[in-house]
Amino acid sequence: MREHYRSEDFTERDLSPDPMEQFARWFRQVAAGGVLHEPNAMVVSTATPDGRPSSRTVLLKQYDDRGFVFFTNYGSRKGRELAANPYVSLLFPWHPMARQVIVTGTASRVSREETVGYFRTRPHGSQLGAWASEQSTVIGSREELIERYEELAARYPEGEKVPAPPNWGGIRVVPETIEFWQGHGNRLHDRLRYVREDGSWRVERLCP
Repeated sequence: MREHYRSEDFTERDLSPDPMEQFARWFRQVAAGGVLHEPNAMVVSTATPDGRPSSRTVLLKQYDDRGFVFFTNYGSRKGRELAANPYVSLLFPWHPMARQVIVTGTASRVSREETVGYFRTRPHGSQLGAWASEQSTVIGSREELIERYEELAARYPEGEKVPAPPNWGGIRVVPETIEFWQGHGNRLHDRLRYVREDGSWRVERLCP
């Protein structure tokens, strides 16, 4: 199984001086292309302090010059691992456009105000789901989960304000490197990586 990539060259002259602006360019192109169901889906990889890794797909909810933000239960596996070891990697696998973006950096919690502000934008059912699920913990059955949800739905009917769970919130990944990968034929891919140095960014090209 092998894909022969066909695409335009991606060179240093095409880059924005700022990697977050470059990410915004690519993200807008991918989102407008209509070929990806969830262009904001990204693979988040964390590790325990002794180096045992784990990965999962989450949805990017915000990005700006401060970094990339997603939301989770802080008691989940990724939440616990990031609390003990803040080093993290993000991967945006935009395969239909032969592109990837790979981020390495450190994670920290966003402010409670940011968490509450985002939580209020979530659909009512998703708000209840954040309370119903003790993410990553063992549960006896799906019926038990549904029962928790239905109890919450009775307590907080549609239209009633649901408070943000105290152990749920945002994680901001502050990038140290951001690599933009553009696939080409014959495995001659373009890989341009921004590296943060002394408050500024240096660009280097990697062999494919």
